[in-house]
Amino acid sequence: MDGEEVDAVAEARVIPLHGADREAPRRRRGAVQARPPAVVPEPADEVPEELSGEPGREPAAWERRLAELLTFARRRLQGDYEVDEFGFDPDLTDHVLMPPLRPLYEKWFRVETIGMHNVPGEGGALIVANHSGTLPLDATMTAFAMRADHPKHRHLRMLGADLVFKTSVLGALARKSGQTLACNPDAERLLGSGELVGVWPEGFKGIGKPFKDRYKLQRFGRGGFVSAALNTGVPIIPCSIVGAEEIYPKIGDIRSLARLLGLPYFPVTPFFPLLGPLGAIPLPSKWYIEFGEPIRTDVYGEHAADDPMLVFNLTDQVRETIQQTLYRLLTQRRNVFLG
Repeated sequence: MDGEEVDAVAEARVIPLHGADREAPRRRRGAVQARPPAVVPEPADEVPEELSGEPGREPAAWERRLAELLTFARRRLQGDYEVDEFGFDPDLTDHVLMPPLRPLYEKWFRVETIGMHNVPGEGGALIVANHSGTLPLDATMTAFAMRADHPKHRHLRMLGADLVFKTSVLGALARKSGQTLACNPDAERLLGSGELVGVWPEGFKGIGKPFKDRYKLQRFGRGGFVSAALNTGVPIIPCSIVGAEEIYPKIGDIRSLARLLGLPYFPVTPFFPLLGPLGAIPLPSKWYIEFGEPIRTDVYGEHAADDPMLVFNLTDQVRETIQQTLYRLLTQRRNVFLG
């Protein structure tokens, strides 16, 4: 997922951080949001007696899942579901697109969330995160974390690159899951309607950077995401993701093949394309996703987005907060795969 592709910005100035927490993730395990059981998908209606076998018996897990699927199929056939103006289908997202991600989230990457209390339970907010990993699994895992671990189980409306929506099947699925084009008009409409929006301003520069540059943030551009937040008065929440850099260590790039396929890069990793499809399996690194303290934008006035220095300073503050949090999490991590 990416933000606005722009020319290089001026040399960044370090802005004081907003109360960065210095405790290690291991010491803060009590602050990690507990995962409620079976949030994604939501529980189905009561299991019919013809499925449970006998009256009064507690249905088995497979019976409940079957009942959920039958209930879902009935809703789809009857047209009893809603799709918003952007193409977002929450019913399909919760019951078809989200469930396959749970094993990846809980068992493979063993994601731990920190600071989930900083994400509001209602109203618009803009989550700004670092981007990495060769494939954008970090964005997908962040969206799942918000739906599964947030007390209000919110959907994260992600802003994506043009390439996503130009790809037929991928673009359709992206729309169904709530994504939209990374542009200010769409972002402001979502934020203004009270949605939780996610943006990854590094774009392809972030996810496509070589492994030797891991956890070094790329340019954030001219701050289009800050302007969207200022125009709608919603808080900006810095999000730092540790673990995604190691899933596909990029050690090379076949540029001629990338141009042929219309891709920003064609990665070479220690296992891909050498091992073929097996090389596409991500390494099971241990992940931390930390949500920082909200940065308010409703205190700057109605035309604050027209002030380029304010936009620059806020952009730099968000970037520096994420970078310093990444450094802190990395120094506290003992092992890439064990955390």
